[in-house]
Amino acid sequence: MPPELVDLFSQNIALIVLAIVIFLAVTSAVRIVPQSEKFVVERFGRLRSVLGPGINFTVPFLDRVAHKISILERQLPTNRQDAITADNVLVQVETSVFYRIIEPEKTVYRIRDIDAAIATTVAGIVRSEIGTMELDQVQSNRSSLIDRIRDSLANVVDDWGIEVTRAEILDVNLDDATRAAMLQQLNAERARRAQVTEAEGKRRAVELAADGELYAAEQLAKAKRVLAEAEAFATSAIAGAIREGGIEAAQYQIAMKQVEVLADVGKGQGKQTIVLPASAVEAMGDAFKLFRGPKP
Repeated sequence: MPPELVDLFSQNIALIVLAIVIFLAVTSAVRIVPQSEKFVVERFGRLRSVLGPGINFTVPFLDRVAHKISILERQLPTNRQDAITADNVLVQVETSVFYRIIEPEKTVYRIRDIDAAIATTVAGIVRSEIGTMELDQVQSNRSSLIDRIRDSLANVVDDWGIEVTRAEILDVNLDDATRAAMLQQLNAERARRAQVTEAEGKRRAVELAADGELYAAEQLAKAKRVLAEAEAFATSAIAGAIREGGIEAAQYQIAMKQVEVLADVGKGQGKQTIVLPASAVEAMGDAFKLFRGPKP
């Protein structure tokens, strides 16, 4: 091969190698990070930087992407742990935790298995918190218990570069003996409430009956009072008439009462024989005389 061709071939090889080196340098220097991830860059085995979403530049052949960390929210598998309440009741608590990584450099270099670490921490916090509460409080104040677990967990995992977004207590399970005792207590409470409701109904009925009798007595007393006032008024009017018209007015009133009584007796069924004293007949005669008035 002529020397000229050898030189040309050597130059072409050198250019090709240079182009490949440049291409590799550019591709290794430009890093495109997806929106849902962050890249941890190391240089000679040490942390260099954390690349955020978008286009980033690194030093070729010196910097390397050691870890690609997803920053999406994660959910731990449902975890079950036993705990004992303050009133010595054994319960099994099912928990679920949601978190996301906000500082990948801490998560990578400070903890090996983040999921296992969070699960262990949650189990300890749940046992500690439930140990300070009675069973009724655990059942009725679940939201407060969740808040306390989330706050305690957030304080612990802060050094791991993560953020706890949610912590949930899915269920609180009891053993069969405790469940049967609680069911018996619940039935007894329902029976007690039914008895109290029935007693309240009877008491209310008695109160209403007493109120009705009191109202009837008040109305009767009021009617008697009105009748007495009417009779007093009539007596006063008769007395006034006697003072003004003399004894004739009184005799007239008495005779009219006698006539009314005799009329009522005569309305009876069958045959009645009425015997009148002579004084009554004379009084009736005087009444009729008064009714006809004095002769002219």
